[in-house]
Amino acid sequence: MAITTLPESRTESGSAVIRVLSYNIRSMRDDRAALARVIRACDPDLLLIQEAPRFFRWRKAAARLAVDTGLVTLGGGATAAGPLLLCSLRATVERTEDILLPRTPGLHQRGFATAVVRIGGARLGVLSCHLSLQPGERHAQAGLLLDRLGALDVPHAVVAGDLNDRPDGRSFRRLAAELQDCRAVKPWGGEHTYPAADPDRRIDAVFATPEVEVLGCGVPQDIPQADLRAASDHLPVLAALRVRTTPSGA
Repeated sequence: MAITTLPESRTESGSAVIRVLSYNIRSMRDDRAALARVIRACDPDLLLIQEAPRFFRWRKAAARLAVDTGLVTLGGGATAAGPLLLCSLRATVERTEDILLPRTPGLHQRGFATAVVRIGGARLGVLSCHLSLQPGERHAQAGLLLDRLGALDVPHAVVAGDLNDRPDGRSFRRLAAELQDCRAVKPWGGEHTYPAADPDRRIDAVFATPEVEVLGCGVPQDIPQADLRAASDHLPVLAALRVRTTPSGA
């Protein structure tokens, strides 16, 4: 059963309500059935994943996740070094692009999965990220994220991911200075996202450009805790956003 304490997806006069889910799934190394149940309960239009499978048969794993959750693969995965985008059939895809970021020797390769979609008449840029554990590299990646968002050249956009940083951290604050931290704007559900078994920090977040209306954002509380703990070492972040519709040529 889908969570309904947040507004459901719908098209309104002049706007669309869109559900966005951000989730670090630890390469699907945990309970895959529980993972699928959590995602289905959140009923997202857009699923922005971090730590998607990146190695042997990674495309097959992504396709299986899409089937199990009733979604379709949009972009990303190994070609974006882990971030992956899935979407519901509400979304019409304009374009996708996977970006590999400059790599610091000895540290993991990082990247962005990006897309431009239309949902219910609303045109929206989408970016999934998983920022570095190293503070200096992470701060630089936050700047590259903002640059890439500008390059999408869309009226509205949503960014979500595992920031490896808390709200008072330098990289988190760099993003929040230009984008809406959806949880801070309209708190809903739980706050802390990691570790799933006993969460004590918020390092996963959903951001939106300034003209997007945030209807609620946080960790879903009406999903069985056993599923949340079994699905991954992170908890999911679900946001409901109202986005103004745009003419088809805009």
